[in-house]
Amino acid sequence: MEIRKLLVANRGEIAVRVFRTCRKLGIATVAVAAADDRGALHTRVADETVEIAGYLHSEEYVRAAKHVRADAIHPGYGFLAENADFAEAVHAAGLQFVGPPPEAMRLGGDKLEAKRIALEAGVPVVPTGEPDEIGYPLIVKAAAGGGGRGMRVVRRREEIEDALAAARSEAGAAFGDDRIFCERYLERPRHVEIQLIGDGHGHVGALGERECSIQRRHQKVLEEAPSPALDAALRETMSAAATAFAAAVGYRNLGTAEFMLDGREFYFLELNARIQVEHPVTEEVTGRDLVLDQLEIAAGRACAPGYDFNGHAVEVRLYAEDPRTFLPQAGRVERLRLPAGLRIDAGVEAGDEVGVAYDPLIAKLIAHEATREDAFRRLAEALAATEIRGVTTNLPFLRWLASHPVVRAGRTTTAFLADHPPFSAPPREPSGPWRGPFRLNLPAPPPHAPPDVYAAAAEHGPVGEQSALTAPMPGKVIRVQATAGDRVHPRDTLLVLEAMKMETPVVSPYEAVVRAVHVAEGDLVGGGQLLVELEE
Repeated sequence: MEIRKLLVANRGEIAVRVFRTCRKLGIATVAVAAADDRGALHTRVADETVEIAGYLHSEEYVRAAKHVRADAIHPGYGFLAENADFAEAVHAAGLQFVGPPPEAMRLGGDKLEAKRIALEAGVPVVPTGEPDEIGYPLIVKAAAGGGGRGMRVVRRREEIEDALAAARSEAGAAFGDDRIFCERYLERPRHVEIQLIGDGHGHVGALGERECSIQRRHQKVLEEAPSPALDAALRETMSAAATAFAAAVGYRNLGTAEFMLDGREFYFLELNARIQVEHPVTEEVTGRDLVLDQLEIAAGRACAPGYDFNGHAVEVRLYAEDPRTFLPQAGRVERLRLPAGLRIDAGVEAGDEVGVAYDPLIAKLIAHEATREDAFRRLAEALAATEIRGVTTNLPFLRWLASHPVVRAGRTTTAFLADHPPFSAPPREPSGPWRGPFRLNLPAPPPHAPPDVYAAAAEHGPVGEQSALTAPMPGKVIRVQATAGDRVHPRDTLLVLEAMKMETPVVSPYEAVVRAVHVAEGDLVGGGQLLVELEE
């Protein structure tokens, strides 16, 4: 089926990215916008725009596509991108869905079912089960989605009930599906993912890997391709495992198999049945346009999975968030100067508003050079030349990160930001002939979890020993669990804020009595706004 007009069922950076390939192909483009997102960048670059009631309403996308006589719908990432019912509704309306078949999405997108299939296909998986069966530490995950939504690391049994409740609520809000499960938490693995492609003509294969170990709030911050942890043999083994899983679920179109890597042992985590935020690094080193591949496959054409690595690519995500706590921020982008000479995938422009309702991604900066060292050097130069005013961003953090010696040496794990908190001094490295052997014989550092944004919210509430708790970021009050006169204990949850579909508890920093609660459920609050007063 030829695609002449495409509607993107998404917003921001990914919608702009898909439209860019459509323009190269001569495909007409349609944007959608919720009422609170009118005039956003993706609507300004599309050929036409249709207003919808919300980004989680599948019927709205179908209605909009029918209204403008589109041939196909591209789901982007997030929102309904991995929702099999949505894909089914698109097909039922006589439209083409630019993604995998609904049944493959159900089999691969449900994390619990995916683990079962992986085991049957001979792919190793991280153990899951009841909390007391798998032990602590464990991680709670949403069965129907990713991107950090519905995730909680739990280190002690007494934390499990609150974590399950919060994860279930967050998953339901983000994906419309509140199923969750518990999985053993690996302290210091790498996070490596394999790019998959299947065309429905018998071609199912891999397009190399991406290193995605540096994360905050269980979301990636920096990605690179190829991974510095893989040699040719391990790449072949992991790619074979990924394609075996894809074949087992009848996968078609683009997707990603995510793995935890511990030494040379790896464990399948999940299948992302969509294009990834970090897909540009794969495009840069393979020379392929992955959105074009998606459109070609959706149109019914064969798309062979062959590739050759060319150099090294690294990507960072510029977010509107506090550079130390990673809490989301809001505001108007008064000035935005992004460097020339490297790839920029942006979702906003100067003058745009970054609100509390959506992901705070501003732009992705992607450097591609002949060597890994040159790619990081180019990225560091680009970050130094980047300028943004009007909204707090993680730009200072990204500059620190891109120059960190552990990052430059390719020795990061998912615990990197726990072992090296933002803006901490770089570690002292032994030098000379002892450098390698000395490091190999160092004892492993004591295990601990990555930065806890929920603890950070509490720590940044009171100022010194004052009794006023303020909002750590702009958001919406979704639960109030304390009333005046209550006696509370350290880390008791007083209320819960939601921003960008992520929940942040505001907790008591010490034993106290609640003097006053200044907000109610449903209130919108600004960063620094008074929430609760305590007295000892």
